[in-house]
Amino acid sequence: MEQVRSRKVDIVVVYKVDRLTLSLANFAKLVELFDAHEVSFVSVTQSFNTTSSMGRLTLNVLLSFAQFEREVIDERVRDKISASKHKGIRVGGPIPLGYRSVDKKLEIVPQEAAVVRLIFETYRTLGSIPKLAAHRDATGIRPKPRRLADGRTIAAQRYRVGPLAHMLKNRFYVGEVVYRDEANQGEHEPILDRELFEAVQCKLRERAVERTTKRSNSSSVLLGLIYDDFGNPMSPSHANKKGVRYRYYVSHAVTQGRGDLAGSMRRVSTPDVEELLCVGVRSRLGEPREQSDRDTIRNDVERVVIHPTHIRVTLKAPPNDDGGDSEVAPKIQPTVVTIPFTPTTRPRKGIAHEPGELGMIDPKTQ
Repeated sequence: MEQVRSRKVDIVVVYKVDRLTLSLANFAKLVELFDAHEVSFVSVTQSFNTTSSMGRLTLNVLLSFAQFEREVIDERVRDKISASKHKGIRVGGPIPLGYRSVDKKLEIVPQEAAVVRLIFETYRTLGSIPKLAAHRDATGIRPKPRRLADGRTIAAQRYRVGPLAHMLKNRFYVGEVVYRDEANQGEHEPILDRELFEAVQCKLRERAVERTTKRSNSSSVLLGLIYDDFGNPMSPSHANKKGVRYRYYVSHAVTQGRGDLAGSMRRVSTPDVEELLCVGVRSRLGEPREQSDRDTIRNDVERVVIHPTHIRVTLKAPPNDDGGDSEVAPKIQPTVVTIPFTPTTRPRKGIAHEPGELGMIDPKTQ
């Protein structure tokens, strides 16, 4: 397409029209682009003249049948997957820890199954996924290497919170196959007994309710919105010194013992960031000071990224005023605001940053 736009292509030749695309709407865009750049289109085995109305009709009919064929194939594949899942048959995807595939059947690997049971038992005791990850890292047990389709193998250096959470919720370990929130009895042998698995699920639900309650009652208004410049979420923390409490937002990479993956700002002062952010957002949107800081941030801010020299704020897009016809109205893009920032904590050494990267504003030039 870049060559077409650069006028390096004179003619596009295909065996049949449906070899170019199986979407009628996509083909219309391609033809429009071809016409704009004086590119001809030819099908070797089909004869039609797109300069006449009958030729264009013939072309549209051919493409409509091609699109219909593609959609029917999609439906058949989805129905096949659904039927297989309801029968308890595993349909592709990575093999869970504790199993191996032998003649397209899953067998339990005793050593790995013992690791799975230990992970579930440890979580039932600790009740915290970050603590579980730290415990796994302390024991020196590493995740199982994964073989890719091209034959290469990759392996994580340590157990992460996300994969552990997925493992703890995976009903595959009790002999079930889940499809669209519906659990079906699988063909494979379970690794865990149901009592242990349900105890873990109960504790996970309790922790989820606890996190939701803590977030809704938290005095840290940026909870769930603030990230470091490496994409790690930042959560509230505090330190007490000489009777004074100092509040911070700390990168999850640090709290999970993965400091090498933290961004340039591992922690920032909560009052400094929140005050600066509220002032910047109100100035940009022209909001009155009477509105509380919590309301200002929760109503207007979608994401906050902390950089060494500035704060990058993504504001929520205003709702479409289209009279209810949301499918026709163009999608309104969110606004990005850059606020100069002088942190009270020093940036992490060895991390190179360009203040003007990605179109951001260099605070030195403001």
